[in-house]
Amino acid sequence: MVHYIIVVTVLALVLGHVPHCLSSKTVGGYLYPQFYDHSCPKAQEIVENVVAKAVAEEPRMAASLLRLHFHDCFVKGCDASVLLDSSGSIISEKRSNPNRNSARGFEVIDEIKEAIEKECPHTVSCADIMALAARDSTVLTGGPSWDVPLGRRDSTGASLSGSNNNIPAPNNTFQTILTKFKLKGLDIVDLVALSGGNGLIPVQPEILHLPSYSSMFLNLDAGSHTIGNARCTSFRQRLYNQSGNGQPDYTLDQSYASQLRANCPRSGGDQNLFFLDSVSPINFDNSYFKNLLVNKGLLNSDQVLFTMSGASRELVKTYAYNQELFFQQFAKSMIKMGNISPLTGNKGEIRNNCRKVNA
Repeated sequence: MVHYIIVVTVLALVLGHVPHCLSSKTVGGYLYPQFYDHSCPKAQEIVENVVAKAVAEEPRMAASLLRLHFHDCFVKGCDASVLLDSSGSIISEKRSNPNRNSARGFEVIDEIKEAIEKECPHTVSCADIMALAARDSTVLTGGPSWDVPLGRRDSTGASLSGSNNNIPAPNNTFQTILTKFKLKGLDIVDLVALSGGNGLIPVQPEILHLPSYSSMFLNLDAGSHTIGNARCTSFRQRLYNQSGNGQPDYTLDQSYASQLRANCPRSGGDQNLFFLDSVSPINFDNSYFKNLLVNKGLLNSDQVLFTMSGASRELVKTYAYNQELFFQQFAKSMIKMGNISPLTGNKGEIRNNCRKVNA
């Protein structure tokens, strides 16, 4: 009876979150997909073309751009603060623990911005470019599309402390992760859906050292949990000392754990990378959730979605069995996340260069 109640409750939550249409014209009252239709009608086409070229040259870039948008929105809102380099009084968020030596895709954003500035100067914000690039990256890897609400402006500052404290970490407890989401106006449905698509973890992309899974590919980087990688340091405690008693995390499938230990020793190999989804690492799909059902979630922050909450467990099951429902909810949650504290109207600015504030 209790299980039935949980299932019914969760399905009600999910169905209540499924959009009648993936387009949203009135999100927040300020952002709407047609924002640049007259001022810069080719903006979305330019973003799509540059992202497609970047992903064709380096497939892992799709995950990186998706993750970059997530790491921006969870700090001061979706205001492109993560793109700012250190200068003057600004301490770049690129130096934070979640971003240092792992956040990437900045050159792609620069290329998009340069092309758009030639087409329509001082019109399209870096924050909107990031939101569009995240959507296009999802589509290019087989995921859903959605109409991106636009009209954000760019911040004139950054928050290193916000980046360190607000972005969920791989070893956070379920309640800590949920609290961080709730503080941004997101709920448990958004948490589970976005965990299946967004990178919540810091990753070192330069060194790739993989266990011998036949389905693995080499040109991947972190950026989302259905398409991405994680460093050995992000999950080592699960293999050797989960609760501080020298014992592994027994909720992790032990044959899978043995494979992981081969290239993630007790010491050394900190930057070795492992696929978050070993089944379909370069495709945006629901394999991430299927892995959780058989205790093969790589990160603690992944597996707790299935082990620590009845509501999140039922959502994991729902998305594992229904990819279309996952896609619909992911799109809606991305729109919702993209509306975290946007700067609109006369707030902020339209940067000429995404890496620095205007003179």
